[in-house]
Amino acid sequence: MTAPLFHVERGSLQDLAPGAQVSVSGAEARHAVSVRRIAPGEQVIVADGAGQAVLGTVESADAAELVVHVEARRDEPQPSPRLVLVQALAKGGRDEDAVEAATELGVDEVVPWESERTIVRWRGPKVAKSHQKWVNVVTAAAKQSRRARTPEVAQPVSTKQLLARVEQGAVALVLHEDAATPLAAVELPADGDVLLLVGPEGGISPVEVDQLVAAGATPVRLGPGVLRASTAGPAAIAVLSARSRWR
Repeated sequence: MTAPLFHVERGSLQDLAPGAQVSVSGAEARHAVSVRRIAPGEQVIVADGAGQAVLGTVESADAAELVVHVEARRDEPQPSPRLVLVQALAKGGRDEDAVEAATELGVDEVVPWESERTIVRWRGPKVAKSHQKWVNVVTAAAKQSRRARTPEVAQPVSTKQLLARVEQGAVALVLHEDAATPLAAVELPADGDVLLLVGPEGGISPVEVDQLVAAGATPVRLGPGVLRASTAGPAAIAVLSARSRWR
């Protein structure tokens, strides 16, 4: 079984070589000892969420600190192109399910989208609380899948703000059941952002589709079926990862 992964502050693993020691503290140490029951002699991965990671053996462990003897590095470079999931807010936690699975499947950034037909709205204090919830979901999923690089969670965007992002991206793909072009046939760029846009339960409105196409987006389909808001994005990430990264 792959060694469990625990996080430290970004940049704290810079230039850390085999033979050195690294300390895991705070909530991560408590989780390691109290929940995972990590003990001296076990192997763990320590990552900073920005792509730097080390593999080592636990020398001492208590709820305050986990001391790890570094044996090897396993750094993850910034992928190119970047896979960005623009996920419309959805009720019943389906948007959170989508970003969780997308993280496990290799997404590099998730963008909360308040589309025209979005029922759930982030307003006032709910914005920061809901955004942090997505951050927590993504962080936990990155740990579960042993990723050294934790995906970024962007601030929520309106359709107008999204149009500007579409214009700046290398490729923007709108997942739509009526599209003629299959996602598997789309040519991927060598670098830049590949945006995958997923609508809410009621789908993306015709007006929004027209606006997105005018900004440079291409409607694509995954297959003959219609997927839920919680599964369309992860399925698309899996298709693109299989074509470009899982080789």
